[in-house]
Amino acid sequence: MRVFNRNRCLRGPAAIASLFLAVGCGALPSDSSADHAPIVVGTTSAPSTLDPAASWDGSWELFRNVYQTLLSYPTGASVPGPDAADFCSFTDGTNLVYHCVLRKGLTFSDGRPLDARAVKYSVDRIRAIGLPGGPAGLLGSLDRVTTRGDREIVFHLGRPDATFPFVLATPALSIVDPDAYPARSPRKDGKVLGSGPYTLTSYQEGERAELVRNTRYQGFAEPHNDAVTIRYFQDSGEMVSALRKKRIDVTYRGLAASDIVSLQNRTSGRSLQLIEGVGTEISYLVFNPKDPWAGRLAVRRAVAQIVDRPAIAHTVYKDTVDPLYSMVPKGLTGHTTGFFDDYGDPSAAKARTILRHAGITGRVPLTLWYTTDRYGSETAPEFRELKRQLEGSGLFTVTLESRPWKTYEEGYRKGEYPVFGRGWFPDFPDAENFIAPFVGEQNALGTPYPAPRITGVLLPRSRRESDRAKVVGQFQQAQQILVDDARLLPLWQGKQYIAASDDIAGGEQALDPSTIMMMWQLSRKTSW
Repeated sequence: MRVFNRNRCLRGPAAIASLFLAVGCGALPSDSSADHAPIVVGTTSAPSTLDPAASWDGSWELFRNVYQTLLSYPTGASVPGPDAADFCSFTDGTNLVYHCVLRKGLTFSDGRPLDARAVKYSVDRIRAIGLPGGPAGLLGSLDRVTTRGDREIVFHLGRPDATFPFVLATPALSIVDPDAYPARSPRKDGKVLGSGPYTLTSYQEGERAELVRNTRYQGFAEPHNDAVTIRYFQDSGEMVSALRKKRIDVTYRGLAASDIVSLQNRTSGRSLQLIEGVGTEISYLVFNPKDPWAGRLAVRRAVAQIVDRPAIAHTVYKDTVDPLYSMVPKGLTGHTTGFFDDYGDPSAAKARTILRHAGITGRVPLTLWYTTDRYGSETAPEFRELKRQLEGSGLFTVTLESRPWKTYEEGYRKGEYPVFGRGWFPDFPDAENFIAPFVGEQNALGTPYPAPRITGVLLPRSRRESDRAKVVGQFQQAQQILVDDARLLPLWQGKQYIAASDDIAGGEQALDPSTIMMMWQLSRKTSW
């Protein structure tokens, strides 16, 4: 395997590490007005919707902070704990019945009661709306929801599912007010009514979201600030410039590799901190089986034989990502290197043989689609590099097309793209969440992928087992099926970077296991 190495001034171990890019910081004067000013967070990942029933994407970053779920992740935890719930547990030994009891006196931010009826309504409407590529795909094991009085909810599963508590902890299962959200369609007035740590006081699509502390909130979170403003940027350069000019305090999603390298090399020109954490974000290609070319197995395998992941990681991303050879990333139980094991180093000669055995002798025309405003500034260069690699083999003629996320998402749900790029931030930290969301008739891709052995045998077996270390075999088999089909082609695994002004604290604790930022962890320092 060809691996590129570069000396880097920051190497993150499994624990999150922090690098301060300036020295000589002395005591800072306390400024009460500054202490109470909103913390401004920049990101390139704007929500596609404000309704949890309509989103299985980066919109969750906002949802986590303004809505509440029965379970969530206490600081430092990798398994869910109570949030809106007082407690939850399976009531049987077969992982078929899950019982939750709500905290006493819960209300939405406007004072209306949050009760068992609201929880049942919130779950039922996800399935009633059934948006293609939406969060209904997370509820495949759920049969029905019942309530007992005002505080008890019982989830009856149609098949054993040890991962169901993780599903309940995702922002997709945010609790909404039955009187404020339609039962069979997404809410579209640009407003939010939740019970999370913050209330959304103002929202300008693609521009900003203004959050203030919800004084009625009851849950595990302990806010360290009174208000947060999230600003949405089109690219990393603009965002980092705003950070350097003190127009924002923190950057999160979308830092470009060049900006990360600049910060690592201490060339920022002012006092900043860069926090690097181990990440489970992945980038991959999706092949549409209904396309006359992408639908052919030989074509997909030839692409898999040509793609040079180390070159993408080094040339485009400056080694701020790692090559990935399976849909399950490194660091999770069950990870394999199936694509490298089967294909080895990139080889145009091997790809040509694959195509010729399928009777394909001319150049294969492929159109590759990517989004312009979701996964960071390197997306366009990444796809130009893919085009260069594929056309350089002499076997493909590649056309590149792109759209902003909102229309891009609509396009792949309608099956418009032969090959398209996606990124994935995990719903929960388990290998299942890098397999199950992409297979089945209803999945996160909006592109049906039956995979009957995965959906009908391997996943059901794994879900019976609460000890996830005992299901490695099932996940390995599932990954090999994905390799054999080559309908999903993993490219790289990312790391997590947060850049912040040096007067901001809490960045090391701000990411949950799904790498969603918990804004309430951020605060301003008054002294060093």
